[in-house]
Amino acid sequence: MNTNKIYKYKVLLVEDEELLRKNYASYLNMHFSDVYEAKDGEEAYSLYKEVNPDIMIVDIHIPKINGLELLKMIREKDIETKAIILTAHITTDFLLEATSLKLIKYLKKPAKRRELKEALSLAIAEMSNFSISNVKIFDLNNGFIWNNELKELTYLNDTIALTNKEKLFLVVLFSHKDRVFSYDEIFFHVWPDYDKEASFDALKNLIKRLRKKLPINLIQNIFGEGYKIIIE
Repeated sequence: MNTNKIYKYKVLLVEDEELLRKNYASYLNMHFSDVYEAKDGEEAYSLYKEVNPDIMIVDIHIPKINGLELLKMIREKDIETKAIILTAHITTDFLLEATSLKLIKYLKKPAKRRELKEALSLAIAEMSNFSISNVKIFDLNNGFIWNNELKELTYLNDTIALTNKEKLFLVVLFSHKDRVFSYDEIFFHVWPDYDKEASFDALKNLIKRLRKKLPINLIQNIFGEGYKIIIE
């Protein structure tokens, strides 16, 4: 994101803590042409329908309709609006539920401006370069099926056991199947808070285990960049 440029995008900020909301809004107004604020889920949904934002920044714990429920409502018909989540706590259960909502990134509160800038840069890049997959069922050939909604892998209709981290990894890659996910993005999504288990060795071991359960060459490493899904 070019800090000297005003982007012609509409941003909807949803945050119930007034001081935090005003702080974020002040920063956003320096970089985007239209910035809208909402203090709860109902107000946010009404504004969303009125202004059709390009980017939403949503706190999870907001009154009336929480952030996850708000995004679920929006995702019923809209997979294009970019969404960034703000949350005080990140757990594996939260990630399993939230990843299917086609999020750009999760930011732990209080998010620093540098972190917010990086997330917004990803959103802008996606609007310029990537299309989001709304496919729920992927035929991986040779009898393998991945259900991105149920987070379930089957072979000839038999379910293949996956760990939570294996599920998270696949959900992330299949959410944008033509995109290369960087190592940092994968660590962020699969190992909440970069916990002590997160390392390149842990990632390599996870992928090694997964490759034994998947068709050959499905997961491709792009040297120096990250990983992507290849479906022939």
